Amino acid sequence: MYFITSFLAFQATRQFLEEINKWTSQHGVSPLSKDLAVKFLMARKFDVLRAIELFHSYRETRLKEGIVRLQPHEEPLRSELLSGKFTVLNARDPSGASIALYTAKLHHPNKTGNHVVLQALFYLLDRAVESFETQRNGLVFIYDMAGSNYTNFELDLSKKILNLLKGAFPARLKKVLIVGAPVWFRVPYNLLSLLLKEKLRERVNGTPGCYCFHYTLLHYYDTHFPVGPVGSDGKNGRTEAAPAERLPAPAPRGLLPLDAHTMNQQLLSGQNGSVDPVDELMGVPLEDSSIHVPGPESMRPQEVMTLLGRLQRSGIHQEYEELRKEPPPGTFNHSQAVYNQDKNRYGDVLCLDQTRVKLKLRRNERSDYVNASYMDGYKQKNAYIGTQGPLDRTYGDFWRMVWEQNVLVVVMTTRTEEGSRRKCGQYWPLEEGGQEVYGHIAVVNQRVDHHSHYNHTTLELHNTETCEQRQVSHFQYLSWPDYGVPTSAVTLIDFLGAVKKQQKKMVKALGPQWTGHPLGPPMVVHCSAGIGRTGTFCALDICLSQLQDMGSLNVQQTVRRMRTQRAFSIQTPDQYYFCYNAILEHAQRQGLLPANQ
Repeated sequence: MYFITSFLAFQATRQFLEEINKWTSQHGVSPLSKDLAVKFLMARKFDVLRAIELFHSYRETRLKEGIVRLQPHEEPLRSELLSGKFTVLNARDPSGASIALYTAKLHHPNKTGNHVVLQALFYLLDRAVESFETQRNGLVFIYDMAGSNYTNFELDLSKKILNLLKGAFPARLKKVLIVGAPVWFRVPYNLLSLLLKEKLRERVNGTPGCYCFHYTLLHYYDTHFPVGPVGSDGKNGRTEAAPAERLPAPAPRGLLPLDAHTMNQQLLSGQNGSVDPVDELMGVPLEDSSIHVPGPESMRPQEVMTLLGRLQRSGIHQEYEELRKEPPPGTFNHSQAVYNQDKNRYGDVLCLDQTRVKLKLRRNERSDYVNASYMDGYKQKNAYIGTQGPLDRTYGDFWRMVWEQNVLVVVMTTRTEEGSRRKCGQYWPLEEGGQEVYGHIAVVNQRVDHHSHYNHTTLELHNTETCEQRQVSHFQYLSWPDYGVPTSAVTLIDFLGAVKKQQKKMVKALGPQWTGHPLGPPMVVHCSAGIGRTGTFCALDICLSQLQDMGSLNVQQTVRRMRTQRAFSIQTPDQYYFCYNAILEHAQRQGLLPANQ
């Protein structure tokens, strides 16, 4: 029996490595080691297909969250690891599972960004599952809320932690225990419990008998934690606990290390500066990835101000020229095809084949081409679709793309005409109550809200083939001058804020219909060519998101990465210089810089 089991495990490992290493060779990544392969396979009971799914889910999660090349001996990760917030206990539960503890009262959202917290979680859990015993017996995760205040809690972070645990980490998750939850946790508890219950349905109903995941949500813990007023069913009373023999013994408080700092220091010292063994999973090196997490050369606002003072406009222009000289990393075959050329507004503004948006081919159609490119945002793949201002002959393609990509918000940073030049077609009905049909998409103008620097139009789309309808918000920025860039960034940043607020509102309105990235489907962003103002808008959004989340940003890195997806993004040196100045202007408004500097 042992021989058969070993043989099946050997076969599964070989099959897993064959499939994964096809992917690694295609992406120029080192082949996966056998030890790492076994880690993913054991997490899924040697079910090869599930293990492959887990591999990609894990890799994509790390990329999305910017958790690449962890440096545990460098700040701020070192301090986070030594804070004791996350701890892998020396003790195990009766089944032999490792016990990982998150102590909520030690987290202060105003001092530590989610990015660093998730780095620490990944690092410590990676260390835990290096143990063969943990790979075999699984992991218990305790979310200890005892003694925590509302100020220690951050719902988005908690959701990310649970999403990671339930489907993107190479370990068998045996239990999730939420213990010591205070009264104010009533609503977040329901949301977090739904996350776990939904995944439980997927794994138990979808593959009965295949997995031994056991999720237990404990709102409070007998004897050692106070009894709260809300149960898992939302009623007064206690949650149903798992049988006593399944709970860690002794209770969690008895298992808490006397000195979590020392315990985590031992984990750190054991590494001696060695490379994170899972870095090979990331596929693309940090400097080539496009998730827009600022690298080691990121700058805080004061450093940006110092840089601008030293380089002046001419120096920033020279920095842009160095970027401009870098050739696009791809081909333009589809843009240059004879049958697609009349779909390009400008003959020299083309789409990279590698990142272009493809229309769904219809009967008797030859081409799936539209001059539009996927562009990543901050920690979000395909956050934008950068595209040209639609031509009369491409209106139908434009609205097909909006429909097929589930777009909620369209951002237009130009007028249809500027300085007697045609910049963009009038591709939507301009007046309230107006309606037009573009191909098989009918567009109805429901409402226009006029603001001092932009118009917000609510459009209703009707698919005449499927009889479905959707709402789309159209934002048109009106204060970009005919030539150059705005003299002040205030109106553009306010416009950006209105756009993001509406996107968030519309994603929320979708509810469970939307199962993609929490920030929603791509925003369509366009100007005339789809590279100048479009690139400026996207770069500004990315950099300000970096600043908000991490306190630092990197304009040069952001623009370089953008140009690998929407070639030639940021069209002029002045647009590039404007990005720097806009960031400083925003930082001053936010009190991050003295107003008189």
